[in-house]
Amino acid sequence: MHLIQVDSVQRWMEDLKLMTDCECMCVLQSKPIGIEDAESECSLSSQHTACDNLQLLLKRAWIISTELTKIVQKLEKNKWQRVHSMTVRVNCHVRSMINEYNTFARNSWDERHQYEKVLVEKCSELTTVTERCIQIEDEQILKSMKICINDALTTVAHYFGQLIELSLTHEIKNLIREIDSSDNLYSAESSTSSLFSLTQEGTHLCRIIAKEGGIVALFKICRQDCFRCLYPQVLKTLASICCVEEGIQQLEKVDGILCLAEILTDSTHPQTTHAEAAAVIAQITAPHLSVTEHLSSFLENMEEIVTALLKLCQEATSGEVFLLASAALANITFFDTMACEMLLQLNAVNILLTACGDKQKVDSPYSRDQVVTILANMSVLDQCASDIIKGNGVQVLMEMLFQKSSSGNSPEIAACERVQQKAAVTLARLSRDPEVAHAAIKLSCIPRLTELCRSPTERNNSDSVLVASLAALRRLAVMSPDGLQESDFQQLVKPRLVDSFLLCTNMEESFV
Repeated sequence: MHLIQVDSVQRWMEDLKLMTDCECMCVLQSKPIGIEDAESECSLSSQHTACDNLQLLLKRAWIISTELTKIVQKLEKNKWQRVHSMTVRVNCHVRSMINEYNTFARNSWDERHQYEKVLVEKCSELTTVTERCIQIEDEQILKSMKICINDALTTVAHYFGQLIELSLTHEIKNLIREIDSSDNLYSAESSTSSLFSLTQEGTHLCRIIAKEGGIVALFKICRQDCFRCLYPQVLKTLASICCVEEGIQQLEKVDGILCLAEILTDSTHPQTTHAEAAAVIAQITAPHLSVTEHLSSFLENMEEIVTALLKLCQEATSGEVFLLASAALANITFFDTMACEMLLQLNAVNILLTACGDKQKVDSPYSRDQVVTILANMSVLDQCASDIIKGNGVQVLMEMLFQKSSSGNSPEIAACERVQQKAAVTLARLSRDPEVAHAAIKLSCIPRLTELCRSPTERNNSDSVLVASLAALRRLAVMSPDGLQESDFQQLVKPRLVDSFLLCTNMEESFV
């Protein structure tokens, strides 16, 4: 009897993890639904935080937006019964959203109530119109009714959008107010975490956050030593908001760059904090953002920032830290040409080339993309060639010409293409120095560049890799014309670049 009891308990313990889901389902299925539960739900809703309110709003908004889109699609196909039933459903969703929001909203204001009232009226009108359509069989009348429904849908969408915008802005203001008034770690961490989750919902919310003072509130935390342990989370949130120009403009206004420079140069901060600060720098200096041209305070602090970022690259203990630091440096080399001169004086070429041999630091095509971007931008300086030779850089660039994706996913393939292209560009620029050119020829760069030109699969059908490879091949061919076969010289070097490009893009794959 004793053995049976022991065996049963042991078996139950072993099976428990597999039974958990079933047990949960049993609890859910047996849970009674009654008036007391509704009252309980109402009492809980009053305790919602600003983040909870926002998440509920976003969920409702997504549902209603999706339904409105489906109504338009069904209307195009003249599915009148479906149009009406979906309109009724939207009407219900809108009323539920308004009632739900009014239940947990801390306070209300006339403007929102006005939009709520108009939206409910327009939804009712839309429902009435679609109901009439299912009773009409005349095609001409239905055709005219379709125009009315489209107009009604546009009106509903307009007022719905305005109401959501007002409500989101109101709740974001509340959340930012919570951050701004935080006087302890728990509340600051909770509010910042909630704000970060909102930044992941898209650029529109990031614009609202920036407009309503989110950047100011976050930098207020970054300037208080009592919140040092929250700096990584705060900086991550700042980087997310700065994906929009409004965020960068606000950062500039509150002397955010000076604060970032101070964090980067403060050796008492852990590497995770430095890495997140580097991420913000990388974000605000992204080449595709035009607003970065007006970051006057960045130029004032650039030397300190560049020095700190290069040190972070050198001391990085993980691939992620190196990637963030090198990405920031790569963007800065586009931002201002002085950065390349600074990097050259700081022995950046040797530091980066050494890092390429450390698999713990440079562990992906994305990291190599940042390194080769920096090298490509530095290669316009004549002094860069000697540093490349000293650091065995030609060998590193040659290896980058063979960069291939191991996973096959699109972002990684694109990163590999950029590595190949920029490696070829760097070789083309550096090969104006005879010593670099001879080193490249000795390492068999000419056969590899020829292969990239002739084989679409080797360059993943990338035109940018083809153009860069043709340019590098022509530069090396000047130094060593005997290194090419006659057919390669006639097709890839002798014609105009555009003619060779067209020839290679129309060429059947051939391994010569």
